[in-house]
Amino acid sequence: MKNNSITITYLSKVSFASLNGADKDVDNINPIKKVTLDNGQELPYVSSQALRRALRNRLQEMGKPISLVTPGEGKNPPATEGDPGKYYDDDLFGYMNANARSQRTSPIRVESLLALNSYKGDLDYGTNFMGSDKGGEPNIYETEVHSGIYRGTILIELDRIGKGQTVKNVYDDSDFVASKENKKQRVLDFIDAFRTLWSSGRQSRFLADISPKFIAAAFMSVKNPIFLEAVNIDKKGEVQLEELNSVVSDYGKFISDHVFAIQKSTLTTNADSDSLKEGFEKIENWVKEYYK
Repeated sequence: MKNNSITITYLSKVSFASLNGADKDVDNINPIKKVTLDNGQELPYVSSQALRRALRNRLQEMGKPISLVTPGEGKNPPATEGDPGKYYDDDLFGYMNANARSQRTSPIRVESLLALNSYKGDLDYGTNFMGSDKGGEPNIYETEVHSGIYRGTILIELDRIGKGQTVKNVYDDSDFVASKENKKQRVLDFIDAFRTLWSSGRQSRFLADISPKFIAAAFMSVKNPIFLEAVNIDKKGEVQLEELNSVVSDYGKFISDHVFAIQKSTLTTNADSDSLKEGFEKIENWVKEYYK
């Protein structure tokens, strides 16, 4: 079987942040999004929508062509230009245009960035003095904050980058990006955006780096996020590599190559691993190998 995908599960370390705001404020408290486990633990998370927006913004900052978003009419939501041949985001992240009855399922799948440490009820206190100059009272508010390790996963369908898709969501072999070189460059640019990812929400007061500090990646002949639930830390805060090696063994039939890499100034492991630089260089080589 020919390799057709790259899966990357990663860890980000956040010391003090309020990464992804919830839908509504309660009693002047700005909450963060959380999921509740069966045992009552609340784990903060950054939604996949927010991550896709951050990746799109990062590509735009890098000077890549990004589609213009037009406001929706009536019940129709806002939509991009729907031109994957021209725009990076329409190709990599897909789109849906109800008016034109056209859509594209994203070739890059993104899982939410979920904290491995529970929320402890910490709050940051602030005061808004904007109205006090006109005789108003200062507005006191609170913002939920969190510190911990977050885990996320992406899956890149290499064989669908630059490829067509019909209205009925059936993939076809027509190329709207004919050159292998251009397809390769789009994926490499995406990896650079992912490698330097930062959240665009609440960054004025809570500057946070959510770029990967540990990665478990595989070059595969099937599209399966094999490390999604397998990357964990122990009570010492070390990444457990023995468990990851067992995943590689379980799926060895479908894995052409894999890498575990870490930024040693930020996280530690209980076994030897590559540097983050070496890990991303290996992933880039997989991309170049696929599109050669």
